[in-house]
Amino acid sequence: MTDVLIVGAGPTGLTLACDLARRGIAVRVLDRSPEHPRSSRSKGPNARSLEVLEDLGVVDAVLAAGSAPLPMRKYRDGLPVTETDPYADSSPTPDAPYDRGRLIAQWRLEEVLRDRLAAYGVEVELGTEVVGLTEGATAVTAELAGGSRATARYVVGCDGAHSSVRKLLRVPFDGATDEEQVMVCGDVEITPGVLDRGVWHQWFDEDGAVMLCPIPGTRAGWWYQSGPERDSRGRPLAPSHDGFRRLFARHTRLPAAHLTAATLLSTYRVNVRMADRYRVGRVLLAGDAAHVHSIAGGLGMNTGIQDAYNLGWKLAQVVRGRAHPGLLDTYEEERLPVAAWTLDLTSERLRATLEAIRKPGGGLDSAVTPETAGLDRGYRWSSLARPGHRAGAGGPLSGDRAPDAPCREAVTGAPIRLFHAFAGPHLTVLGFGAGAAHALEAAVAAHGDTVRAYRVYGPGEATPASPGGPAGLHDDAGHARSAYGVEEDAVVVIRPDNHVGLIATAGDTAAVLGYLDALDRAPRADRTGTADMVDGARKG
Repeated sequence: MTDVLIVGAGPTGLTLACDLARRGIAVRVLDRSPEHPRSSRSKGPNARSLEVLEDLGVVDAVLAAGSAPLPMRKYRDGLPVTETDPYADSSPTPDAPYDRGRLIAQWRLEEVLRDRLAAYGVEVELGTEVVGLTEGATAVTAELAGGSRATARYVVGCDGAHSSVRKLLRVPFDGATDEEQVMVCGDVEITPGVLDRGVWHQWFDEDGAVMLCPIPGTRAGWWYQSGPERDSRGRPLAPSHDGFRRLFARHTRLPAAHLTAATLLSTYRVNVRMADRYRVGRVLLAGDAAHVHSIAGGLGMNTGIQDAYNLGWKLAQVVRGRAHPGLLDTYEEERLPVAAWTLDLTSERLRATLEAIRKPGGGLDSAVTPETAGLDRGYRWSSLARPGHRAGAGGPLSGDRAPDAPCREAVTGAPIRLFHAFAGPHLTVLGFGAGAAHALEAAVAAHGDTVRAYRVYGPGEATPASPGGPAGLHDDAGHARSAYGVEEDAVVVIRPDNHVGLIATAGDTAAVLGYLDALDRAPRADRTGTADMVDGARKG
């Protein structure tokens, strides 16, 4: 029996598998496809997903394999009208190192994640379809096509919009499909040199549109999207190589022969649907298996990656016996409202884009807003949040995304970012000011390796002359204090998914230990002195 069985090996399933595997959780990943898909599909991670991928240790590979988002060149009647860079006025900041996403073919991102997963000794099991689920008192048995079975303590369906897992659970997938909003898509090759690969080309005419975006890492590959050809009754025709060439020639005014290949053709209809629950006993849903929406804003894959990031640490804590199974209920509690918000945002961005392209110069940049970066999504409503606590004016609240900041290691002087301190399968406790020392020591004593504690020294504050006690970070420029709004000594607990868990006054050790206990049921300390210190702090 394995700990967690993941059904579906797209970005959501692979992200979850990597997060669980690095935490020492036994995981299997099944996918019914006979081979890994080569489709480009999603155009890449947004800024928040890049933060997730950094924590998983793969962001450098993703950045190397992809490219920055491209300026968008808009045409009307075959002639260029304007060129727009949606990110022209944005740049990284100390608290947000990624100000924009990354263009990368989905198949390439999946390769990066599979390589990371293989380093943990886990390979995707292809050609393996789940056709039945039976839950017992302590495990779930998955029936596989061909008659074999797989047993796991938990099962997670990451198997897309047509999820077999969701259907087996009989979870409603309510919503609507707009049959009028139809697009044909595929990966195409264009004769090199015909189009500038430094821009995303968008031809919007009164009778249709063609959009071509270069696929990073290829010499002649492009993402192709367009309105469909239609028959005499106005019904959309199925995509075809010849049809793509006709549409290409009609809107670009270039010879059809320049579109030399078209593969992975598909028809896309706007689907806006959401599961009414994400957990049924020991089976959970994530990614497109739980929600689908308009592609405007590029949030589909990203919402799935962030589902997995929210769920992974919770599943690991429960499987290891370090948290009550009720912790898994906070996955739906936190992520279902995010999905509902995403459905609303992407539908609104689609409406805005359709309105924009009616006029010359309008384009897909209308779908890009600060919200689509994903950096403002938090869980203030969650039962894991502690409302009302804030270190100071302008700082985050409990449930918000934890900001980054550049610091130095107090002992060595080496540069380190807070995100590097957070990275890995642990909770993080930051102590600002001398008054936080006791809470940091008590947290480590009570929770051991599950917690990393850092004393954050402000500008001009004396640092220890030698190692000992919690690790030290020197906040030379005050970026950490600014990012967290720290005006007085405080303690901040960061969840394993890099959201703020608790903000407490420096002397409130009992609140810090109480919050950590809710997320990590640590065994009692072995040493009497340490146990007395912890118990005394908990009693206040």
